[in-house]
This record gives sequence, structure tokens and C-alpha cells, in this order.
Amino acid sequence: MRRRPFGFLPDSAALLCAVASALYLLSTTAARAQGNYEIQVYGAPTVEPKSTMVELHSNFTVDGTKVPTDSKYPTIDGVYPTNHQQHETLEVTTGINNWAEVGFYVFTSLQNGHGWQWVGDHIRPRVAVPDSWHWPVGVSLSTEVGYQRAIYSPDTWTWEIRPIIDKSINRWYFAVNPAFERTIHGPDVKNGWQFAPAVKVGYDFTKVVSGGVEYYADYGEIGNFDSLHNQQQQTFLVTDLNVSPKWEINIGAGIGPTAATDRWIIKGILGRHFSWGRQSPVE
Repeated sequence: MRRRPFGFLPDSAALLCAVASALYLLSTTAARAQGNYEIQVYGAPTVEPKSTMVELHSNFTVDGTKVPTDSKYPTIDGVYPTNHQQHETLEVTTGINNWAEVGFYVFTSLQNGHGWQWVGDHIRPRVAVPDSWHWPVGVSLSTEVGYQRAIYSPDTWTWEIRPIIDKSINRWYFAVNPAFERTIHGPDVKNGWQFAPAVKVGYDFTKVVSGGVEYYADYGEIGNFDSLHNQQQQTFLVTDLNVSPKWEINIGAGIGPTAATDRWIIKGILGRHFSWGRQSPVE
């Protein structure tokens, strides 16, 4: 895992609080539904060649959608409510060369009354601008396509194109993912491309502990954004633990202020690099 530069920036804690407040205010005034199986703002670097990254994405919806019924399997428009759903997603990403990787996801859900169920699978190839080009920011582009069962999402086949831009400045880290999503099969297929941006601002308090804010949104169809009531936005306060280049650890809690958003979610990511080539940079 590539570490960010470590340096010093005055009044950093105050500035981080200001950024968090600004993102929260933005989220209360403007995004749309997100699957919440893999809640992550991507950085630009790809997984190194001759190595594989295995990640477990876990999140629990403390306060989500509910149905006032005594039915054993209540649904909203044919979809299970999200309240108290535990999502476990396995992500396996392998580096192809120094500018490309391929990732594969397995989505699962655990909920009282439903048990532990398979939700769907996605595949995600990604390419990046090589370091040798010496661009001032990190840039990569991923495309993700996959299936999810209709009981969890009425749009069963979806496609995402995600540009990724990031930059480290001393102790600060910035990442922007202005993603574009489209339904291939399902009721939203007629709606065209949706705009679903994600942003991360992080700060290295020590060489091990980083804190930050992550913002996720889905505004709806490009050129015809949903009303505030039907949009979804989430703002997370997160901690990243840089304990080793082999490990990725991210923990956070998020709030969704709009009516269409799950109100409270707790999330965590645990990742491990595995080297399977003689010359892999991951030691």
C-alpha cells in the first residue's frame, strides 16, 4: 500500500473541523440511493502487479427504512427494508501491471428474519495514469458492472463509470470520485445516467492515525436531478489506521439527513495485501 507524505500544516485540526461542517451543511441542502454494500472513496493508485488485495467491507444500518407490518418478510415495493441490515462484502483485487487491476465483489446481507443471504456480484476493471507520467494529481478510471437480486434492488443489472482523482499535500489527503451510474435492467433503465459523487478529505494526525470526512451522494438523472426528498446523501466521520503497508483499516460512522437516506450507518473496511510474485513491491 502506498503511504501518503507526512509533513506539517498549521491549524490543521481546526481546518478539518471546518471541512466536516461544510460537507455536513452541503448534505443537508442537496443525493440518491446507494447500495451501502461497499462504502468507500477510492484513491487513484491501483494494486501493484504480482499482488492481490483482499478486503472485507462491513456495515450495519442502525436506523434505516422500516415497514409497519407484522409480516415475517416485510418489503417496500418488493425490496427488503434496510433497518438493522448487516452487509458483508468480499472484494478481491489483483494487479495486472503498473497501471491496471481487476476487482471482484461478492455482496451478502444478514438480517433478523431473513438470515444470511447472497445479494449479488460485481466485476470492476480499473486503469490508472502511471507514476512515470509525473502528473500533479493521481488519476484513474474504473468501470463496474454486476447483478444484485431484485429483493435487495429492483435494478438488478447496473453499470458504473468512476473517474478517480486524488492528491496528498503534506499531512492532508483529498480524493474525488464523480461517478456515473446506469441501470441496465430494472425500473430505472429509462432514467439514463445518474450522477453519484463521492469525496474524501483526510488528515494524518500521526504516522499511524488519520482522521477525515467522507461524503457520498446520488443526485439522480443527469440534467433532471431528483427533488431533495428523493435524493440520498451520507456524510461519514472516519478513521484510517496505517499500521503496515500490508494492511488497510478504515472505520467510520455516517448520517443521512434526507428522507430517502438511511439515517445512521456504521462501517468498517479490513484489507490485506498478498504478494505472489518474486519482485512485488509489497513486502
